[in-house]
Amino acid sequence: MAQTNGAIDSANPHRERAVDSAKVWTTLITNTAYLSGLLTLDYSLKLVGSKYPLVALYTDSFPAEGLAALKSRNIPHKHIPYLLPKAHKDFTNDPRFYDCWSKLTPFSLVEYERVVQLDSDMLVLQNMDELMDIPLDAASAAGKGERVFAASHACLCNPLSKPHYPRDWIPQNCAFTHQHDTPERAQTEGMPADFGITMPNGGLQVVIPCAATYELILAALEEEKTSAYDFSDQSLLGDVFHGRWVALPYVYNALKTLRWEGVHAEIWRDARVKNVHYILSPKPWDETEEDMKKPGRDGSNEWWWTAQRKRTKDETARGIDDGF
Repeated sequence: MAQTNGAIDSANPHRERAVDSAKVWTTLITNTAYLSGLLTLDYSLKLVGSKYPLVALYTDSFPAEGLAALKSRNIPHKHIPYLLPKAHKDFTNDPRFYDCWSKLTPFSLVEYERVVQLDSDMLVLQNMDELMDIPLDAASAAGKGERVFAASHACLCNPLSKPHYPRDWIPQNCAFTHQHDTPERAQTEGMPADFGITMPNGGLQVVIPCAATYELILAALEEEKTSAYDFSDQSLLGDVFHGRWVALPYVYNALKTLRWEGVHAEIWRDARVKNVHYILSPKPWDETEEDMKKPGRDGSNEWWWTAQRKRTKDETARGIDDGF
């Protein structure tokens, strides 16, 4: 039975399932700049034989042509409110983080038994349906247990040396650095959730939706301390549920930067990665033909283009040719 309270009624007033499945993947979409990523993410889930559908969570800013693109491909979708904290946080250096608060919405989707939130700049390379069954706290724990959600650690290495990143974001404090000597173990285990700065990466979250847990999140969004959160949703999750989450191995949220020499190439194994995350800009879909020929191009981008070409070929055969 669906849970109800004031917070859920406001965040998720229409609790009909967008698709006939108790467990779903979801991804947030606010504009068409990421639409090619979302469509190829959906296609990649189907390519690897996932038995669970992807639901696109869209906000008011998502235009009609984007919604039409979802409908023409029979991608389930659900309108959600745009989530922001009460205290303003200046993300001028990283405007993408304004949207990221809304990635907390899956905690409110109580019409589902489990939701795995994926960023739309991801590409699934191997079936990872097992995430739908890993042990987490039941909704009855009300967000007070020790396994509230599951995610991979954030990488704290700041490989692009962005000056506005926190000073303690250095390799010595990164959970992945401490796995360099045990690369085989890193394929199947994450460092403990309470290790170091204890921040999850918000790109993939395994969630059992729960009204009481979402209430804790909304309460945090009302506090002034959110103005000090440098990474919006993942800063909040790491704070509110400090050390009380399940740390997944990197293979489920394989940040493309981990593959780089000098970052975490020691643990990266192409053949073991289940889901690659194209963090930072430019995205693969921003590449031009000239970019693809440049020396030093990120090799993982070609994985995305291989899936993209298959997708557009299949869609053209079905009469879908809208440029996305």
